[in-house]
Amino acid sequence: MKTQQLTKDFSLPDSILEKAILIENPISEQLPDFKIEITNSSHIFWLKEICETTLSSALARGTGISGRSAELLEKKMKNGDAIIAFSSDGKWAGFSFISSWDNGQFVSNSGLIVAPQFRHTGLAKNIKRKIFELSRQKYPEASIFSLTTGLAVMKMNHELGFEPVTYSELTTDELFWDNCKSCVNCPILISKERKNCLCTAMLYKPKKKSLDIL
Repeated sequence: MKTQQLTKDFSLPDSILEKAILIENPISEQLPDFKIEITNSSHIFWLKEICETTLSSALARGTGISGRSAELLEKKMKNGDAIIAFSSDGKWAGFSFISSWDNGQFVSNSGLIVAPQFRHTGLAKNIKRKIFELSRQKYPEASIFSLTTGLAVMKMNHELGFEPVTYSELTTDELFWDNCKSCVNCPILISKERKNCLCTAMLYKPKKKSLDIL
């Protein structure tokens, strides 16, 4: 006995078909590909755009941000102390850098910024992971810290093993705290005697290798 094959005898409206296609093809598959790499002197070309985007982003959010001079960021790029990201068509997409304090006992992850057109793509999380890896590579014994008012960054830090701490557990290097003077929230920091501010402090402590007992 032959089984009859059922065939469609109706057609769906275009609008319904389009919705079905979107469900079968998640938006994530349409996200751009990015190239994330350690910086060098060739990346100085993008410095102006990075500084302008960082400033405009801080103004738009209305939150505090510690200013960094173009000269400092240029030095970071040349020394390979930063991470930069590009889209598949060569457009600048994101940036972040590291700094060491107290003779390498502490390393800060700072300046995470993503170009507006590439936000909400998961790029920030990938840059955060890469800058963390760079910190561990260059300073394997250092404690890594981050100051942020952003919930998204806090979540990224937590996934990497950071924990919330008090400011007393961070670097005592005066140069680091001098950088906070350009932040609109600096008066709060000073009034609190540098014990806390609006930023949440998060710290990653490397696990110490246990010595084998002979």
